[in-house]
Amino acid sequence: MSSPAASFAPGVSPCERIEVLFDRLSELSGQLNAIDGRIVEIVAEIDQDGLWGATGARSVPALVAWMTGVSPRNAETVVAIAQRIEEFPRCAKGMREGRFSLDQVGVIAEKAADGSDEHYAQMAAYSTVNQLRTAIKLEPRPEPERRPEPARSISKTADEQSATYRITLPHAEAATFDAALDSHRDALITDWKRDHTDGDPDGVAAQAPPKPNTVDAFMSLIETGWDADVARRPHAQRTTVVVHVDLETRVTALHLGPLLTADDRRYLTCDATCEVWFERSGQVIGSGRATRTVNRRLRRVLEHRDWRCVVPGCGATRGLHAHHIVHVRREARVFRSEVRDLRCSAVTAAG
Repeated sequence: MSSPAASFAPGVSPCERIEVLFDRLSELSGQLNAIDGRIVEIVAEIDQDGLWGATGARSVPALVAWMTGVSPRNAETVVAIAQRIEEFPRCAKGMREGRFSLDQVGVIAEKAADGSDEHYAQMAAYSTVNQLRTAIKLEPRPEPERRPEPARSISKTADEQSATYRITLPHAEAATFDAALDSHRDALITDWKRDHTDGDPDGVAAQAPPKPNTVDAFMSLIETGWDADVARRPHAQRTTVVVHVDLETRVTALHLGPLLTADDRRYLTCDATCEVWFERSGQVIGSGRATRTVNRRLRRVLEHRDWRCVVPGCGATRGLHAHHIVHVRREARVFRSEVRDLRCSAVTAAG
């Protein structure tokens, strides 16, 4: 078999030979481009009508690679052009006419923006594949649609005994919440271990309360934030308890809150700044005293005498409250009863 160069006469110059070879190469390249254009049209018809599903192939690129014997990458290029053939009709026409190669149109179909068919049809006439790829990289991109802010919500359901809260936070804010909660839980556990040691001489540690959990850490986080708000706004004293009392039924309720049992009422109105509003038939008729706090001197006496929580099994030494063993209202009734008895005795003695 003779080489292509053997077809030239001995007297033909190299320039003439290269021109002839270029002409043959252009002709064959045009035919190859036209064949690729026809293959793209066939693949587009197979893809649009869903005919490839009956072939058993896993995908359209797999079908193209199987039928044409090209590499998987070239098969993906053919499918990319076929899927956007209606968006780039001028580029597809140039490939059918043999002017554009499969790789040139493939780069445009894979990366170019919508509505750029005419621009790249003109540019592909004098640009290489690399030049087209660079031009597409420099193409101004549309601004992405602004993603909506993540949902944030707090919902509450309550029954006769408790309330349940459901909090939804974005991931960034949830991470902050988790870190704060972990910090307070670690602090509470550290204090709990300090108050309940194995070497306790009174055996308090043997009856120690449960180790602080996440709920305790959450309440500590709330109280700390409230204390900071009180320091910033002294008028928003967090220990103020607003209570409404119906004088006829003796029913007590928190302001904008639930009804209170007798034990809860006594606990909340002890060692606190409170506002007690008296009502009759749903109408406010007056208010009670606004202070039921233990003064500093008495608190020092209690701390020196007890030095820890006196609730059996607790033994904590920090974060303590001062409460009446006999509630102040009961003490007042007993005092008034004793005064009445003394008055009666005095009247009897005088008579």
